[in-house]
Amino acid sequence: MTTEAITPLRQRMIEDMTARKLGAHTQRSHISSCKRFAAFLKRSPETATLEDLRQFQLHLAQTDMSICNRNRIMTGVRFLFRVTLRRLEHAAEIYHLREPEKLPLVMSVDEIKRLLAVTSSLKTRVLLSLGYGCGLRASEIVRLKVKHIDRAQKIIRIEQSKGRKDRNVMLSVELLDLLRQWWKARRSRHEAGMPAQERWLFPSRKSAGRPITTRHLNRLFHEAVDAAGIKKSVTVHTLRHSFATHLLDDDVNLRKIQVLLGHEKLETTARYLHVATATISAVESPLDRLARPKHKKPRKAGRNHKEVQPPA
Repeated sequence: MTTEAITPLRQRMIEDMTARKLGAHTQRSHISSCKRFAAFLKRSPETATLEDLRQFQLHLAQTDMSICNRNRIMTGVRFLFRVTLRRLEHAAEIYHLREPEKLPLVMSVDEIKRLLAVTSSLKTRVLLSLGYGCGLRASEIVRLKVKHIDRAQKIIRIEQSKGRKDRNVMLSVELLDLLRQWWKARRSRHEAGMPAQERWLFPSRKSAGRPITTRHLNRLFHEAVDAAGIKKSVTVHTLRHSFATHLLDDDVNLRKIQVLLGHEKLETTARYLHVATATISAVESPLDRLARPKHKKPRKAGRNHKEVQPPA
């Protein structure tokens, strides 16, 4: 976007998104979606008709694109017509498909132990421990600063994460010890004059004043996964799924887990009930009841049953 001329329409759309405080990632996604629509039209989206929108959605349906990506693209196009162009009849023609509900992939407790045991460095161990021990997203892990660690209250403060929300998560004794070890071992060449409370826990060695990237974290995670011999298609986010599922297995209240994860709706957290293996396996199958021998219950005397008197 910096090397090509920005059209007046795109500039207006950027201003509309900025005024509504849409995040940088969302803005890039919306712009990319509208560029795709313009490439399909081979002219400015300003000239699009209702039939053009219909044909574009049909075009997306005929590709191998996932439903999630199709919905993402049409969300950006809808913003263009609903907000920037003020063409509500066009926005009304855009439909979204129901996305398939998939259970989150979870690692077992033994797999988590193996993963943390084979980490190649203290840095990797601390990063992955934050993901599993606190249920943090990758972006939340890399953006942690010293000021976010509250040793007195034993909490970690997550500021302005997904949905622009703050939340607190627990700070365990073991994690605090790991953080202390890491603080002594970490090195940064770009922190001269920076207040200690404002320093990144995981500073970038290449970019001054910046933390490591989620891409860097992802690479360290997959190196540990390979070393642990885990064959599942796991990601850094799997640590967060495992955190929630293992808490459920330990009978932690679902509402508490919702607060720790920062979910707005309880229904979002409730999906972990479907993958809480200890909870599910503890339920007795009716097949097991069939296999058990039946015990005859003692016969109770009825109302009309005459009690036999013993002989005199």
